[in-house]
Amino acid sequence: MRTLRVNLAERGYPIHIGHRILQKPDLFAPYLAGQSVAIVTNETVAPLYLSTLCDTLTKLGIRPLEIILPDGEKHKNWQTLQGIFDALLAARYERNSTLIALGGGVIGDMGGFAAACYQRGMPFIQIPTTLLAQVDSSVGGKTAINHPLGKNMIGAFYQPRLVLADTHTLATLPDRELSAGFAEVIKYGLIRDRHFLDWLEEHLPDLRQRHETLLEEAIWQSCRHKAEIVAADEREAGERALLNLGHTFGHAIETGVGYGSWLHGEAVAAGTVMAAQLSCMLGFLPEYDVLRVKKLFAAADLPVRGPGEERNMRVERYLSLMRHDKKTLSGKLRLILLKSLGEAFIHAAPDEETVMEAIRICSELE
Repeated sequence: MRTLRVNLAERGYPIHIGHRILQKPDLFAPYLAGQSVAIVTNETVAPLYLSTLCDTLTKLGIRPLEIILPDGEKHKNWQTLQGIFDALLAARYERNSTLIALGGGVIGDMGGFAAACYQRGMPFIQIPTTLLAQVDSSVGGKTAINHPLGKNMIGAFYQPRLVLADTHTLATLPDRELSAGFAEVIKYGLIRDRHFLDWLEEHLPDLRQRHETLLEEAIWQSCRHKAEIVAADEREAGERALLNLGHTFGHAIETGVGYGSWLHGEAVAAGTVMAAQLSCMLGFLPEYDVLRVKKLFAAADLPVRGPGEERNMRVERYLSLMRHDKKTLSGKLRLILLKSLGEAFIHAAPDEETVMEAIRICSELE
């Protein structure tokens, strides 16, 4: 097992990364506020790992409340969130109870948001079971639900007490979900670590074959970058915004085609290609680096083109949805672009005609 720490003074917490660590009660014991523990998971993850987690907690004398939600991004809404509150209230859980989110990014986001809201805040633990959640969404305290007009538009910054990434859970992850996770892994190399990017190019074939040691290294490197950025900029006032490379385009895709139709990582991959193309058109990135970005995502079996008119995604639709993005300031787009591979920056108010042309080039609108 390898351990990192998110350094946020008294609100700091460890990230444990290892194989079959879900079965280690000593990792949980210091972070449980009391004997009342609720596990929020979904219908897909529950048959796979819920009993293992319950057995681990039983060794600590805890019989947890099980809250099993429907699976999928389309359920990341107020109605499903209300179901978590209903279960907690019916069981008379109090503020010092602990909520454990067991699942992918949707469960982590909703479980964390529920914990932030319930009785104005209860302790929670993240146990991410997908690659994407292990390398990104479980770390940093971003919690949210979706709105029909935009992804993750309603939420809170609320840090977990512990993140436990058990790489054994990736054995049951469908290939498509595994590929989606690589979009966020590649992102760290693109925004701040050229050497990691080179390493990924070399090892992506083995990573896709779930080489255990290499996967653990990729997760550790990704979490290291995320922890450093969150510690420096918890509420996204500056550097943390760079983690959104490709996300403004990607969130527009997810919202526009309907939540769950494209996986988050798939939309981020296509969105990152658009950001790279725009970076090239504005004179920051050479064309051969745009090609290198495309090849990286293609090697991870991710899309490098966004949807077009057959999914009602005209260029005006992209732009309309992008204006709802959280990074928009005074009605002006702010995008994360690349000065070079390994160096990202915030570009305030780029010319919208150029943005639209980049979308056309990198989507099925061309």
